[in-house]
Amino acid sequence: MNITTEPHQEVWHDMQEPGAYEWWYFDAEDKASGVSVVIIWFSGFPFSPYYMQHYDDWKGRAVSAPPLSSDYAGFSFQLYEQGRETLNFIREGGKDLFECNREQIGFRFENSRFLYDALRDEYRLVVDFAFPARNRKVSAELLFKVTRRALYTKKDGNGAANSRHQWLLSVPRAEVDGYVEISGENGGSLRRIVLRGHGYHDHNLGTMPMQEYIARWYWGRAFSERYDLVYYMIFFRNTAYQPVSLLMLHDNIAGKVSFMDSLQFRERDFSTGFFSPLHGRTLELDGGGASVTVSQKKVLDAGPFYLRFASDISLCIDGQHLDGISGISEFLNPVRLQSRFMRFFTRSRIWRDKEPSFMYDYYNFFKSCSDWFKR
Repeated sequence: MNITTEPHQEVWHDMQEPGAYEWWYFDAEDKASGVSVVIIWFSGFPFSPYYMQHYDDWKGRAVSAPPLSSDYAGFSFQLYEQGRETLNFIREGGKDLFECNREQIGFRFENSRFLYDALRDEYRLVVDFAFPARNRKVSAELLFKVTRRALYTKKDGNGAANSRHQWLLSVPRAEVDGYVEISGENGGSLRRIVLRGHGYHDHNLGTMPMQEYIARWYWGRAFSERYDLVYYMIFFRNTAYQPVSLLMLHDNIAGKVSFMDSLQFRERDFSTGFFSPLHGRTLELDGGGASVTVSQKKVLDAGPFYLRFASDISLCIDGQHLDGISGISEFLNPVRLQSRFMRFFTRSRIWRDKEPSFMYDYYNFFKSCSDWFKR
């Protein structure tokens, strides 16, 4: 497990290892309007039940062709308003649906793409997709103007054999301007949502299925007038390996950034459910003269192996106690990806190109009915 902030690591790595994955994550939040978005491009969709089934079949010698990340590209778009999900779209397909190269930072999946302008130090995100199962068409343009970079590198201390995942903390903070338009797929009413706020961007990659070596992880970020923070905590299936932790704090008054990577970590107020893995709703991170308490209060998105929260955060540093910091956080238990039973339900969220799915059709029929009753 390696952590870096090196910009050149953001290019597509075109990994050929069976089960490898790579993704580019963007989120933006307009606190004034209560609107937030999460947009991700994938080369090798690590949470795909189709990808994992191919991997299992190959590993068990049921098929001879290994699963390649280029055959399981993907794109996801989530829109939240006032803390509730408005849209949750995930589309997956083969190499004919995406375009990327190893020379330039950027990625295209069907008509949705992002490009990086090095001279302006900004990312332009263009979203354009149809969502037939929900009779929706979505287009959006968002400009991420980088306001902060950081300089940090940490090599895995557990040995080279475990350096199978890399987290690139690309943009701890950006100013975001743009819009999202939603209409009926065949025309009809049009909603235009203007978004002006702050955003975050990172990049993850791995050389093998994450469920084979990662037990669980917590991640979160928050912006406030005095401090911005990003935390990351990852545990491995091999308990002989030491967990990897990181807390980044940026003092917005002093203009100083600090990294703490020898943290004491505690979880409490545990919760679980059929579609939510066992997780702590309250997290405590201590180290380097700072103490952070994360209260994962409101569930924004839930799946068999993944949870996304709106969180309240308190920070103690240099004798000061700061409350009222709000942000977003995530929990992931990739071990659940090994369950074929859970994969069956995961298919309800994913539109796989040329793969009919009863679960996908049924889930979106139910969601469409729910949308109609909310009108």
